[in-house]
Amino acid sequence: MNENESSEFDFNAVFDVDDYLYFYGEALTDERTDAEVSALVSLLGLDQPKRILDLACGFGRHTNRLAALGHHMTGVDITPGFLEIAIEHAAQRGLKVRYQQGDMRRITFTDEFDYMLLLFTAFGYFCDEENLQVLVNARNALVAGGRLIFDIQNRDTFLKGMRPYDVVEKDGNMMIDRMSFDSLQGRSYNKRVVFRDGVRKDKPFFIRLYNPNEIQALLIQAGLELEHIYDGWEGHELTADSTRMVVIARKPA
Repeated sequence: MNENESSEFDFNAVFDVDDYLYFYGEALTDERTDAEVSALVSLLGLDQPKRILDLACGFGRHTNRLAALGHHMTGVDITPGFLEIAIEHAAQRGLKVRYQQGDMRRITFTDEFDYMLLLFTAFGYFCDEENLQVLVNARNALVAGGRLIFDIQNRDTFLKGMRPYDVVEKDGNMMIDRMSFDSLQGRSYNKRVVFRDGVRKDKPFFIRLYNPNEIQALLIQAGLELEHIYDGWEGHELTADSTRMVVIARKPA
């Protein structure tokens, strides 16, 4: 990420653990996570223990549940505070999970995992070259025939429903999202501002959005084969009205 991009995406501010969990925690319920893990098991056919890499694992809400099902889990995230929570939760449940800090652009696993997860819109944080590198790294990390799954917004429908701003209020504190879209870069920009306990915090970030045919072309560039794109975790077929995409790709055998 170059200097200009760094000023447009403040990683440390956006992923400040305390603020992140304060505003997102109520949405990331156990019921939601259980449903997503059940969908992963169903869509990927995880009926036997597998070696799985959860990239951008956050505080381990998927990782630890899959470990509890008997899978051999590795969780990688760039934010130490999230990893501390994930490790603590794993220890409380008596789970053996390999957690490590790392940047998804620079992971160096080779032919190690049967499956790789990149969940909760964790793809698209970088310039196009680096986003491609993330997929190349995924291909390298997978064994032959291994599969990658990630969920992202659908650019086509995002633009139809994009609002210029959104406000989340909690206990008198506010998170204000101010949205714009750059058609040439394919990026959604958010000049987020948080007002909490009387303090203003600016948390700007962007997400590179893709439509289905762009995703297919990007996967081909990365040496992966598109297996399927679903309309969300329910496993319905993708339509012109799908707001999200659950993408499954395979490393050629």
